[in-house]
Amino acid sequence: MSFRFTATLPLSRHAVDRDNDARAQPDLFERLWADAGTRVLPLWRGTVLLAAAAGNDRPRLLLVAPADLSTDPAAALRVYLGLSLDADAAEPVGTPLVAVPLDDDQAAALEPDASRWVGLRDYATLLSDRDTGILTESLGILHWHDSHPHCPRCGAATDVTTGGWVRHCPEDGSQIFPRTDAAVIVLITDDRDRVLLGSNAMWEANRYSLLAGFVEPGESFESAVVREVFEESGMRVTDPVYRGSQPWPFPASIMVGFTARLADGRQAGSLVPDGTEILDLRWFSRAELADPENGIMLPGPSSIARALLDDWLAQPEQPGV
Repeated sequence: MSFRFTATLPLSRHAVDRDNDARAQPDLFERLWADAGTRVLPLWRGTVLLAAAAGNDRPRLLLVAPADLSTDPAAALRVYLGLSLDADAAEPVGTPLVAVPLDDDQAAALEPDASRWVGLRDYATLLSDRDTGILTESLGILHWHDSHPHCPRCGAATDVTTGGWVRHCPEDGSQIFPRTDAAVIVLITDDRDRVLLGSNAMWEANRYSLLAGFVEPGESFESAVVREVFEESGMRVTDPVYRGSQPWPFPASIMVGFTARLADGRQAGSLVPDGTEILDLRWFSRAELADPENGIMLPGPSSIARALLDDWLAQPEQPGV
């Protein structure tokens, strides 16, 4: 397979200078809260609000001034996202951006209609590079804070430091940094140039996607491709080729995309779903996936799985490759 991505992966887009040097400033948030130009991205249970749009303008995130939030600055978790680089945004280039998670009362005070709070999956392909980038960044770091309130060594409650990017243990002095879990996802083809898709146990029966799995300690991405495919399908693949990656903050992954082909001598019909994660496996031709009558549901447009599939679908059939 020689195809390449024809579009930027949705969640890999960004237009922010993360401004790492500023994170270490001890008065960072005091200075930002005193700056009338600072803008805050409020989040509630992993969702955000959209600003009022005019005409056919693309949707954009609602960013507010610090004074517009009913939160105690000293008590609130705040994460410095960096400086805006988007010349087309409502805010000027260089605007400092901060993420703040809200509790239920604070969210209701800002917007009581829960239906107006929306998620990244639904809007990732519609938002600008900057807005998609800061929302992806915010979800990833806030999920990490939710899951790491205590020191993994001694269990003591940790303090948030360094602009929201480090947690410090007051007991043993250790620093805990954000972690991202690497997962491979692979588009597999056979000698008839069909693609292998699986149906996960947690999905509807007619929803299919590429096979994927987490990278284990001491394992390369390429080795993870071969192992995960075999564990989930009983198929041996070869020639894993890296195609691209994008963050997937649900809650804390980086999806690393590959293509691979069925190994020589392997029978495409010898599929063995693992029965735990994958309940059904099927080979599909381009015509089958393009047929609206087949009822097959494919991955959403914000996923790297969909990007890999769309690029494959756009290529002419290559039987015998």
